[in-house]
Amino acid sequence: MLMRQQFIIGNWKMHMTSAETVTFVEELLPYIGETTCFIGITPPFTSIDAAVQSAKGTYLNIGAQNMSEYPKGAYTGEISSAMLKENGAIFVLIGHSERRAHFHENDEMIHRKVKWAIEEELLPVLCIGETQEERDKEMTHSVLTRQLSAALKDFSKKELENLIIAYEPVWAIGTGKTATPQIAQETHHLIRSYIKETWGSEIGERLPLLYGGSVKPENAASLLGQEDIDGALIGGASLEVGAFGQIIEHGKELSS
Repeated sequence: MLMRQQFIIGNWKMHMTSAETVTFVEELLPYIGETTCFIGITPPFTSIDAAVQSAKGTYLNIGAQNMSEYPKGAYTGEISSAMLKENGAIFVLIGHSERRAHFHENDEMIHRKVKWAIEEELLPVLCIGETQEERDKEMTHSVLTRQLSAALKDFSKKELENLIIAYEPVWAIGTGKTATPQIAQETHHLIRSYIKETWGSEIGERLPLLYGGSVKPENAASLLGQEDIDGALIGGASLEVGAFGQIIEHGKELSS
């Protein structure tokens, strides 16, 4: 059963060849050491094996940025859960806003992916978030609860024992904008309250909630220190060893 702790996960998106991955991991490892903080990266599919081999025997966990909703079949260009596991991935991002916006992934597809990941014992990191327009129209609550209810439709408490939710306000991804610690905390509290109301207080208290959206070394400590925030999903800063290492150090401090 997954418990609340600090999670620091880097989403590399479409960056890093296998050779670049090996170099990056070697330079990052001194920042990691031995820790109870969950530290992970999600390289491109082609670099997962290189990352796994470079991180072997360390506390660095390797995941994937996406996976197919199907176990196998005539789905050109897709990657299955079995393929990810064979290459050593132990977790997977699902429903990232860029997948929703650019590749038209809808709530039903994301639901199938989360369910399949859990069945396959790949730890799903379910991404949710609202756009600037939706926030301006005070739709944050309705958008997030819709995304959660659709993605986790008919899930049992048992299925939610191994799940992470990452709140990524779309308006703060790659824009340089960051939710203030107060806004981030209020939104995470909203998410946790919804989980409690739907699946019970025990699940709601235990479920890890991460914040993502222009997380940098300068704002990481204030965001990670909020009561309902259990870590960060990091984009651009995870591509710079020094910046990512500083964020990891904040996570490790809170985990000690």
